[in-house]
Amino acid sequence: MSLTRPLVALQRRRIPTLLSTFLTLLNDRLSESIFLPLLPFLLADFSSSGSTVGLLSGTYALSQFAVAPLIGALSDRFGRRPVITVCVAGSVVGMGLFAITLTLPWQEIWPGATAAGLPLALLFLARIIDGMSGGTAATATAVLADITTPENRAKAFGLIGVAFGLGFALGPGLGGLLGEMNRILPAWGATGFAAVNLVMVSLLLPETHPLEARKPLPRKRALNPVSLLQSVFAQADVRRLALAFFGFFMAFNGFTTILVLYLRNSFNWTEGMAGAAFALVGVIAMVVQGGLIGPLVKRFGELRLTLTGLGLLTVGCVLVPMATVETSMPVIYSAVALLALGTGLVTPCLRALVSRKLNRDGQGAALGGLQGLQSLGTFLGASAAGFSYDRLGQTSPFWIGAAVLIGVAFLVAGRPQGGQLEHQI
Repeated sequence: MSLTRPLVALQRRRIPTLLSTFLTLLNDRLSESIFLPLLPFLLADFSSSGSTVGLLSGTYALSQFAVAPLIGALSDRFGRRPVITVCVAGSVVGMGLFAITLTLPWQEIWPGATAAGLPLALLFLARIIDGMSGGTAATATAVLADITTPENRAKAFGLIGVAFGLGFALGPGLGGLLGEMNRILPAWGATGFAAVNLVMVSLLLPETHPLEARKPLPRKRALNPVSLLQSVFAQADVRRLALAFFGFFMAFNGFTTILVLYLRNSFNWTEGMAGAAFALVGVIAMVVQGGLIGPLVKRFGELRLTLTGLGLLTVGCVLVPMATVETSMPVIYSAVALLALGTGLVTPCLRALVSRKLNRDGQGAALGGLQGLQSLGTFLGASAAGFSYDRLGQTSPFWIGAAVLIGVAFLVAGRPQGGQLEHQI
């Protein structure tokens, strides 16, 4: 009975709670996606190397990976509202520092600043701060769980998919559109959105985690992000699929990170053209995951859809280096459409295949480990693609990505059994 009264009180503020939570989830995705078509252009005055683009792109994911377990534990101990408020405030600081660094006239302030690497260091610091503050997704998910009954929880969690899909669809397109007007404008726009999010959370979000349900902070080992990965690989039946999950995100985020730099240097694409391409990825992936995936899974099954998606992604990777100056528009947009369809199929289906293999009593920790694998794969993939771009050639990230995806397909398919794929995944 002690938890009933707070739940009834929260129902009265359901709309403000859902609104502030949705904005928080949307801000989390926009903070990352709005810069996808812009980083090579924003870094042009400080560095032109693919390695720098890859490292800066992956820094957000690595920072998020490092602190996600701590943020979750803090919300269980001190409540959702203070943790989300601090995280959103951190996002404002990180985005603000990024925007200020790009805006300052460094040649007038300190002519040697660029050579000394100060602006670049501040940009990395800004992305680290924003990434460490990006643990809001897990806490916002906990808010939704707090205010809903178990039978309505799946429906409430649909808000997460909508926010993330909308953020990925809007972010690159908005970034490219604003970047065409002024390259620095998207950074200030993202900072302003984060500030609005902070005001909304401060005014509207109630505390959803009652004092009676608070938990003490766990041991340091439980806060180590690497321990989350161990919870996945500790289960023998999951290791192969978990490795495939890691390889998929490493490949996908590798070639998408370096794609804009390649398009700018090879075909002289602008911010708006690159933003439109990434927006297309977001829209197609959102349509597939939001409306088509359910009927497709019922008809074809998750294994076949995963392998089909990996095939589409591989073809998309191979198409990119085949484009010429004359054919860049149709070829790149065709490749991007295939990449979008592929990731729309692979992401939910591969996650479901792994979840089905997990022990029932270890789902929570292991699924948290999958999120960690995704973040770590994003960082390593982006960094490796940048290094490959500089050392092995501009088209190398796409050929390597295609090879990794083929390896992922073999991992997903498993060993042949009587000439058939392993259908019992």
